[in-house]
Amino acid sequence: MNDTDSQDKLLLDHDADGIKELDNNLPRWWVWLFYLTIAFAVVYVCYYHVFGMGDLQVASYQKEMARGEAIKQKAIQAFEGSIETLEPSQDPEMLATGQEIYTLYCAPCHRDDGGGLVGPNLCDDYWIHGSNYLDNVKIIINGVPEKGMLTWRGVLRPTEIQAVASYIQKFRGTTPPNPKPPENQAPVDTGPSEFE
Repeated sequence: MNDTDSQDKLLLDHDADGIKELDNNLPRWWVWLFYLTIAFAVVYVCYYHVFGMGDLQVASYQKEMARGEAIKQKAIQAFEGSIETLEPSQDPEMLATGQEIYTLYCAPCHRDDGGGLVGPNLCDDYWIHGSNYLDNVKIIINGVPEKGMLTWRGVLRPTEIQAVASYIQKFRGTTPPNPKPPENQAPVDTGPSEFE
């Protein structure tokens, strides 16, 4: 029996445009792999969907988010607990980060130069909610909802809050063009600026 006869026995009857199909057996390793995937699928469906022993993707995602939120809240609480000891940073890298954050989130209400638009003027001594660095940090964290300022707790990381509060201190005593008028509060004596 030659090679052509053995191939003729394996050829199926149908053809398409002169191309005939050869009826070969699949390799054993491929067949066993196929059976293994079927067994895995049955176990998977039973474990996750029938008996509910494992978390589905949504439940797993929600657990991870809750874990991440707990870590974030713990970091914020630790930061807020240490606020009283914070001082404005003089680190150029941190001030550059503060400037980026200020330009992105704060400048639309306080202007790029701190002169004030919707939000108050950050350059004069007529501060509404406290004029020192710690007051700035607390205002950034808690916001002033009645005045329209968002709370940045949970949006900005503690180091970002410290960076933007440090950057804001640079505005003290500057004179931007066309600043927002004083907010009818008595000026606060803040002493010499740390950036002079």
